Amino acid sequence: MISVSNVSMRYGGKILFEDVTTTFLPGRRYGLTGPNGAGKSTFMNLLSGELEPQKGAVVRPKKVGVLRQDQFAFDQFRVIDTVIMGNLPLWNALEERERLYAKTDLTDEDGMRLGELEGIVAEEDGYSAESDAAILLDGLDIPEPLHERKMGELQGGQKVRVLLAQALFGHPEGFLLDEPTNYLDLESIHWLQNFLSHYDGVLVVISHDRHFLNSVSTHTADIDYQTIITYPGGYDDMVMQKTQIRSRIEAENAQREKKIAQLNEFIARFAAGTRASQVTSRRKEVERLQTTELARSNIQRPYIRFDMKRPSGRHALEFKAVNKSYGDLQVIDNFTAAIQRGEKIAILGRNGAGKTTLLKALLANAPGVDDPDVGLDSGIVTWGHEVQVGYFAQDHRPSIRHGTTVADWLHEWDPQASKEEIRGLLGQMLFSGEEGLKPTDALSGGEAARLIFCKLMLQKPNFLVFDEPTNHLDLESINALNVALQRFEGTVLLVTHDEDLVDEVATRIWQFQAGRIEDFAGSYEEYAAAVSR
Repeated sequence: MISVSNVSMRYGGKILFEDVTTTFLPGRRYGLTGPNGAGKSTFMNLLSGELEPQKGAVVRPKKVGVLRQDQFAFDQFRVIDTVIMGNLPLWNALEERERLYAKTDLTDEDGMRLGELEGIVAEEDGYSAESDAAILLDGLDIPEPLHERKMGELQGGQKVRVLLAQALFGHPEGFLLDEPTNYLDLESIHWLQNFLSHYDGVLVVISHDRHFLNSVSTHTADIDYQTIITYPGGYDDMVMQKTQIRSRIEAENAQREKKIAQLNEFIARFAAGTRASQVTSRRKEVERLQTTELARSNIQRPYIRFDMKRPSGRHALEFKAVNKSYGDLQVIDNFTAAIQRGEKIAILGRNGAGKTTLLKALLANAPGVDDPDVGLDSGIVTWGHEVQVGYFAQDHRPSIRHGTTVADWLHEWDPQASKEEIRGLLGQMLFSGEEGLKPTDALSGGEAARLIFCKLMLQKPNFLVFDEPTNHLDLESINALNVALQRFEGTVLLVTHDEDLVDEVATRIWQFQAGRIEDFAGSYEEYAAAVSR
């Protein structure tokens, strides 16, 4: 159990949460939600003990697994050792035992200490530590040949999975996971969902993946209105309950205000007359009926709408015998397909399978794309009549020129656009007021992503290509993107690990599987059903 009593945190004049008292119980899995800047990571650090509350107290179990965010902290250690470090008492005992055994002459005191250490190792399941760690790593798609490598030799996404295995290692009584699905492919996310669903301790998880939260969470702790309210169920359940509660209070307030207006009218008419007792009674009634003050929500919802200047021809893209390799590694092997106007294709596969490589190969000579890092080795790619491509690259930050402001950079993409149109687009994507004057080199990851959406909405292409667009977005922005893509009448190529986005947008699936690309005409739900047969 993790309990929080009268905890308050504020930075300057900004209150994150005040006098919060709540309990996280074993056997329950809590999704921790709230808009960007609400204080989710701050609250998670309070739960882990990495941060002390300015007021109040936090009581936590002895053993808590925490997903580390510093990918470089363990670069000098073996992968398998990094995982075992998730159980620090065991790791310290193993290290001390190894130092003692390395001594040439052991004293009686050393022998007694070794006995104590062997007891700790046995109690902490140390004799199966490497095999237990290997099982976790295999489940997270870290193959056995990498287990003996140094962490510094791994790619960023692989490091995240190792650190996740570290948090899961040693059967902790509590898990605190901050964005555990970042950089995980769908197969790894499914594995993690299954793993966490069978965990019987207390789990608190922050995620911007709606499907993941709905699948894992038994309860949702929502940070809003400068407090934390816990709702039963997943993210969608929380949104529904939260909306219903607020709607009910607003309706009750409207009825009370109507009644108060009627009473005040009577008071004004008869205050100076002979009905003094009735006036006094009604004044007391007005005091009793005072409306419930509704705190302002921190949630901000962007509005995304992708329009087209003109539709493309019926055949949006055709390609034949496309090949792409890196050295001896053949990533795309003789792939041929055609895309019709209006199709929305999700490209799926394990990390490193070649999803981004495929996008970049198809974007060779694409109209409207000026990216030097695209191309193919061989094959023919033919873009259709009147196709105009809008591209959201996975690494989109370099495409935003530094040394200018948000508004001026956006205006460069359509000099004919009026200042009102630019301000309107920025406002839709939550760049309100003076934020349009913000320097482009000071943008956060989420702000940079929202600015690219502004650019796409300004250009109005008819063929959208997205490579992991949700990586830096909060849940509200991801939901807005989901709706916008469903409503978009043009053509879409989409690489994402967000299952709801794939399930609700895609009309066709390209799945990297066993060195080839499987082309499935149908939704993700239909594809999953076909695979499971």
